[in-house]
Amino acid sequence: MAQLKPPKTVYWLDNTLYLNITNKCANNCYFCLKRYRSGVGGFNLKLKEEPNVTQITNELSEVLHTRVWDGLVFCGFGEPTSRLDTLIEIAKWVKTHYARALPIRLDTNGTGTLLNPGRDVATELKDAGVDTVSVSLNAADKDTYIEICKPTYPDTYEAVLDFICKAKPILHVEVSVVRLPEIDIAKVSALAQSLGVSLRVRDYIPCFF
Repeated sequence: MAQLKPPKTVYWLDNTLYLNITNKCANNCYFCLKRYRSGVGGFNLKLKEEPNVTQITNELSEVLHTRVWDGLVFCGFGEPTSRLDTLIEIAKWVKTHYARALPIRLDTNGTGTLLNPGRDVATELKDAGVDTVSVSLNAADKDTYIEICKPTYPDTYEAVLDFICKAKPILHVEVSVVRLPEIDIAKVSALAQSLGVSLRVRDYIPCFF
């Protein structure tokens, strides 16, 4: 059996950089890639420990100037806003140290306000230099959301919708949905339209053993 490569915080797909800053998540979605894969694109994303800011910036420094990147995305095997302070510090560092304007996107399940009570997460992200937020909505109603995403917090679905509404005036916001039998894509599309945000439909990657 081939040995796994060392886990990575910084990885890339095509011409986009990604940051895998945590493996922690308050949801346990049955379709999540980390349930049955060690990583993507040949990169191992199963972290042995949470990387600190210095580790992340050191890894970034090695690759930021190797090419002209299209953008940087906070997206890995966990929910980035579970480490909001780290996310914010890294976003500010990138905006300060990268010579050209590098668009920064956050891929999130929208639980940032639950994980960081009392904080204006959307405004903090904006002030740190995050440009776009992609929120995994994945359901047009609470019951379906609970069925497929299995959230830790009972009011997660309401919190996700609230985060979308608060982020929309100050950030570019899109919502995403995975194409699954339980999900009515048309209803999610209608919900996204009512929220005034765009929708991106993602194909489910099935598990093959």
